[in-house]
Amino acid sequence: MNTKVENITYLRDKEAVINLTRELVRIPSVYRENTLDGNETKVALYVAQYLKNLGIETHVEEVVPGRPNVIGIIDSGKPGKTLLFEGHTDVVTEGNRDAWEYDPFGAEIVDGRMYGRGTNDTKGNLACMITAMNSLLLDKEEFKGKIILCIPCDEEGMMLGIKHFIKQGWADGVDGAIICEPEENNVCIAQRGAMRILVDIYGKMAHGAISWSGINPNWRMARLIVELEKLEKEEQARLGEDPYLKWPSITPTILRSPVKGDAQINVIPDHCMMTLDIRTVPDQDHDELLNKINKIITRLKEADPDFKVDLTILDNRPSTLTGKDDPVVKAVYDAVHSITGEDPIYNGVPGATDGTFLHMHGIPIVTIGAGDREIPHQVNEYVDIEELAVTTAIFREAALRFLNNEEE
Repeated sequence: MNTKVENITYLRDKEAVINLTRELVRIPSVYRENTLDGNETKVALYVAQYLKNLGIETHVEEVVPGRPNVIGIIDSGKPGKTLLFEGHTDVVTEGNRDAWEYDPFGAEIVDGRMYGRGTNDTKGNLACMITAMNSLLLDKEEFKGKIILCIPCDEEGMMLGIKHFIKQGWADGVDGAIICEPEENNVCIAQRGAMRILVDIYGKMAHGAISWSGINPNWRMARLIVELEKLEKEEQARLGEDPYLKWPSITPTILRSPVKGDAQINVIPDHCMMTLDIRTVPDQDHDELLNKINKIITRLKEADPDFKVDLTILDNRPSTLTGKDDPVVKAVYDAVHSITGEDPIYNGVPGATDGTFLHMHGIPIVTIGAGDREIPHQVNEYVDIEELAVTTAIFREAALRFLNNEEE
């Protein structure tokens, strides 16, 4: 990405954001249950101390044991709007370390790229938002209102951190939020929704050679999967391709049979389970979609009295869409144009983010940040260090434009 602005501030902030990203990546924050230090504590405490050293009002709140949120407050002392930046501290597992060309927690810089888990998603962007806000303080920039730095745990899981943040009242009165995720600095105004469903189908255990003496849940699960695939195609045909989010989807992910005990080739299991990862677009109503799934199950039950199934909704997050004329979108769009000299690209986030819950709380959101959109969760995850500098400048400019109502 070309950059119009390369001045002393830009170069100073570039050095700072690279250094901070390296420090954050070198502190592993993969959540590993029942593993000592297998959580976000160390990186959260590092961030908290870093903010305090910058003179930023800082709060640390434990969400669940060993998993804290960090909140930073920068109050201008002048009446005005409140802008929130959000960037999470957790990262997904590195997987097989032998598959990595670089140390997943080494933050090595090679040919202009920093490699490591979280460089892209999203410790690099967390570093950008912190560096950008410190840049305002260092340069004694005038602005009105207040900035909140929301740095939650568990974004990669059930998003416990952002839920706790909202429950504690931190999101009350926020006028706009910038969600800092790897989006190649596209201005993402939409997000796909998500429903996660656990499906349990029950049968009767029996000898595989005497199948009539049992009830095989696998046949029932197979019928349901076929019907769900038909439903996915019907929804795609009905809705068409979303301009920002592409296609709605219904995806079976985990299949397990039997659910407990050892599987054996000549034994019919008594229980089969499946998880569904359903992704929706703004024109889909989750209640209506769930009703369609329940109607499928009703038909299958009517055709087979031995069809016994339970559905458990594990998570239900609606899709989001923020208008192009919303002040936070306009501020970000104009900031990208000002910093890069290019026409910004409107886009959408293929997955859900912590911003989903801020949106549900009534806060307009826009998602933007450094990093290739296809790289998150991959082996040899990386971010271009120049893009970190550009993103920092964009965040800085967006904050000033939003809080001071500046126009291009």
